[in-house]
Amino acid sequence: MKKQRMTLIVGAAIVSGWCTVCNAQKDSGTTFAKEALAPYVASGQLPGAINVFYKNGLQETACVGYADVAAKRPITMDDVYMQCSQTKGFCGVTIAILVEEGKITLDDPVSKYLPEFKELWVHEATSNGVKKLVQAKNVLTVRMAMNHTGGFPFETCAKQGNIKGGGWSGGAPLRQTAAIAAACPLLFEPGTKVQYSNTGIDIGAAVVEVVTGKRWEDFLQERVLAPLGMASSSFRPTGKQLQTQVEMYDCVKDAPAKYRVQNEMQQRPYNDEHVFASAGAGLWTTASDQLKFYKMLMNRGVGENGARILKEETVQELLAKSTRPKGLGGYSLGLSAPEEDKDDAWFGHGGAWGTNCMVNWHRKELKLWAVQLCGSPRPWDTARSAAEDKFFKYAIDNSGADAYTGRVK
Repeated sequence: MKKQRMTLIVGAAIVSGWCTVCNAQKDSGTTFAKEALAPYVASGQLPGAINVFYKNGLQETACVGYADVAAKRPITMDDVYMQCSQTKGFCGVTIAILVEEGKITLDDPVSKYLPEFKELWVHEATSNGVKKLVQAKNVLTVRMAMNHTGGFPFETCAKQGNIKGGGWSGGAPLRQTAAIAAACPLLFEPGTKVQYSNTGIDIGAAVVEVVTGKRWEDFLQERVLAPLGMASSSFRPTGKQLQTQVEMYDCVKDAPAKYRVQNEMQQRPYNDEHVFASAGAGLWTTASDQLKFYKMLMNRGVGENGARILKEETVQELLAKSTRPKGLGGYSLGLSAPEEDKDDAWFGHGGAWGTNCMVNWHRKELKLWAVQLCGSPRPWDTARSAAEDKFFKYAIDNSGADAYTGRVK
């Protein structure tokens, strides 16, 4: 017994060197995620991560490991990182704002705003190296562009095969990206299949630019980021911000993660003249900022600071449930969402380097995960899932007047 107690004390001492629970309002006092992730941080497989569980005012927030392993710099809620495809949801919100204001409808033809999309061609077959194209019969709509049923490839043909300098935050301005996409053949008839695509979301952002007369990133800043107080989110992080960057690593099986200088889809330098805003991916943020955005979605359009971004019904009808035809899977406007919005339904999005945030507006629940990891395996996922179950059960069991008095050590 004495030996076991000593082992636990030593283990706790090791963990305390690289694992902290970040400050949060109505802190649950629980450490479910911290304890679940500790072995993977100790082994080096998980360099660093931020995990947040939230239910109806009760929050567990854990920062474990390092933002920079070599420098032994602990990861924090205010470190900047690439959220990659989570940017799509931000574009979805800007589209929803314009729908709410009556300036567009989801079933408007994209060509109403971008004339180059009036005549589109579909790649039907290839024979002896020759592509057969047929004119598209279905009208491409804003809805299709935003829910990945438009027929577009992941990136435009101009970017494919020439990623360097043309990745998510590179290449070209949004309006030009849309024009290039219109000149390329579609993969299938619009509205009939699903192909996950940065291109379609960029086209949605180009529509926003035409309707508002502003750059999409400026409209996003004015109507979403600034009102929510997301001061650390941008497409060009400052040099000072990059000093706190969460560095990127490759997952390695049964061994410490390997440092990665950059990914070819988003290359250094991250804030020079080659960087253009991409609505499909590319927004830099912090965990603190991301929480503000996703809590706004969880609260059906209003931020924790009281800023109203969207009406409740707009979030419920356009973002929290699928806008696709039945049978094509769940996806709304730049957000993964269920086909039917039930009490246990979650909506949100993930990013290429492992980040993810999902919310449930019915139950006022949220789960956020922030890392910068390429590849697999990710053996901690099972342990984190178990910690999630423990937290939400704890939150339910302690939902009375004494919700914040029963602490878990």
